[in-house]
Amino acid sequence: MIFENHKIAYQNVVSKYYKFSPEDIDEAIQDFHRILDEQGYNVSGSIFYSLISEPTEEVMVAEIFLPIEENKFTNQSDEEMFFRSYFTIQPMIMTRVFDEFDEQSQVKYWDLMHYIRQHGLEQRTPVFFEFKTNNKGKHYLEMSVGIKRELLF
Repeated sequence: MIFENHKIAYQNVVSKYYKFSPEDIDEAIQDFHRILDEQGYNVSGSIFYSLISEPTEEVMVAEIFLPIEENKFTNQSDEEMFFRSYFTIQPMIMTRVFDEFDEQSQVKYWDLMHYIRQHGLEQRTPVFFEFKTNNKGKHYLEMSVGIKRELLF
């Protein structure tokens, strides 16, 4: 199922670009957590990332994002990182993956691309992947993409 009128909105977001093979995404996420932890920053929200490269490539490029409690960020490492006091993307379309994340995220990616073509939308952002937990403690993945509707007169 595809949901319209979705948005991603966070305050005080730090991000970093990573290159990795698909099976190494967890290592990239752990590395980013470690870098922020070593600098004394406190994570305040869900981690999410945007996939810059095509999902079928052997080496993927992604920008990983983490909201922090602090409203200022001074990078004390040699790593190149970016800070945004506000991060918002809207409108977006979104779908969810509840099981078999590796296999189903491939399927859902192509579902999003098909939905864009089928409904006359224009893709405005890379695909975003946001890890979430429901109120029963079950983990799931939201996949979303920023869009622009074509105006037809």
